[in-house]
Amino acid sequence: MANKWNIPKWLEDEVRERDKVCVYCGKSFTTSEISSKSAPSWEHIINDTKIITRDNIALCCRGCNASKGQKTVSVWLRSNYCKDRNIGHDTIATVIKQAITKGQ
Repeated sequence: MANKWNIPKWLEDEVRERDKVCVYCGKSFTTSEISSKSAPSWEHIINDTKIITRDNIALCCRGCNASKGQKTVSVWLRSNYCKDRNIGHDTIATVIKQAITKGQ
């Protein structure tokens, strides 16, 4: 059974096992009750909800996800949001680095 983003359960489980912290800022996730900004959210690295693969699905905090929006990762990494939080190529998760290498 898939979730509301059509991510199959097996892939959801795999990504949850891989992404224990935000793939962008590296901060630990909290529950929404503690802070909605640090709660985990599903990220389509390439902004296409039809691409449901382990290379395109990740977990990031809601703050990073809201900031990134529809921008490509490469463009977003140059934003003030990333600069203010020291988010850059050296701090992002491997799955994100691989997406950049493929042209994102």
